[in-house]
Amino acid sequence: MQEVLDTETSNIQLTEFKTYKERGEWVELLFMAAAASHGCHVLKPWGDSLEYDVAVEHSGGLLRVQVKSSSARNGTGYLCQFRRNYTADEPYTLDDLDLFAMYVIPENAWYLIPASVILTPPRKVAVTLCPVTARRKDRYRYEHYREAWDLLSKTRAELLRSCRNAAGNVRIGARL
Repeated sequence: MQEVLDTETSNIQLTEFKTYKERGEWVELLFMAAAASHGCHVLKPWGDSLEYDVAVEHSGGLLRVQVKSSSARNGTGYLCQFRRNYTADEPYTLDDLDLFAMYVIPENAWYLIPASVILTPPRKVAVTLCPVTARRKDRYRYEHYREAWDLLSKTRAELLRSCRNAAGNVRIGARL
């Protein structure tokens, strides 16, 4: 199943999408198919009124996932932004979602990053992912989230704890 997804997605040209919304819907479908191929139960909220795009059920709990994509080359990687859209100034919060799933289209690579890693101080507005050529070994702090599908089997509390362990004492204000 994954080989079919890889082959099909790598042949799609970005110019086939008339709008970023259309591309976003396509990437959400890719994420849902990939998550399902990893044994997850995937739910899609009706409409666009929630802060997250997809929910993943595991052991009776739900993880709220915001799906993003990038094709914007930024030096040795691709720039991924964490904005709701270009018209909204209100940032995401940990009360809104649990995980970011970012798809780097030209590299056909998924990054699953806990929202707490991005949204806790210092809040990241954007990060560079998927280095093509590593200039410095210690520069690419998000590479261990590449294809980190095992995070979908964690609870919200486990994702928050993993962020605290990785970053030391991080202040977290979300409800669990």
